[in-house]
Amino acid sequence: MNIHCEQHHAGIAVTDVATAVEYYTTKLGFSLGFTHGHDFAAVNLGEVQIFLQRGTPNTSASSAYFLVDDADALFEFHRANGVAIAQEIEDRDYGLRDYAVRDADGNYLAFGHRLHDTGPKIPIERVDVPLRLEKRLAALLHNLATHKKMSLASCVEEILLHTNEGVGPHTKHTLAHIQELKRKHGIDYDSHGSYRFFEE
Repeated sequence: MNIHCEQHHAGIAVTDVATAVEYYTTKLGFSLGFTHGHDFAAVNLGEVQIFLQRGTPNTSASSAYFLVDDADALFEFHRANGVAIAQEIEDRDYGLRDYAVRDADGNYLAFGHRLHDTGPKIPIERVDVPLRLEKRLAALLHNLATHKKMSLASCVEEILLHTNEGVGPHTKHTLAHIQELKRKHGIDYDSHGSYRFFEE
């Protein structure tokens, strides 16, 4: 049997749904999806929705894991909000940088982002490439490399490798940051703008 599953919604048992919704939205950074009476609610973290349902929490057996785009930023947000940290943030040997917290009912919630530098090292030789870029794009590229904590060369290499595979290297968080950088540097042309470039 071949079944396609479009979505998955985890369910977390909480002692009081209204109290849990308040905690998830004010302390953990979730947004309210909807409520259904006193026994059920849905909260969202980005595009992921989980259900909070009234019941008896089993803190030794239940957990939820969230793959996010910036675990470090979310970790600092949780720490600043006084959330109980169950496991400190750290790079793991399974290719993720993650940490875990406990919600108000003691439920275990983990948050992490992918590490892209795991795996065997690849020996390379870098060469100088004579390259001239449109001034505003060059400024954006420098800012983007700084945002991603990469060298300029590594940032260009990442973009080129992903482009060659037909996919993009950026998370939604980074794409939103790029839009801010485009406004900052006055880039008012689309991705095909380079076809219309001319030097004065």
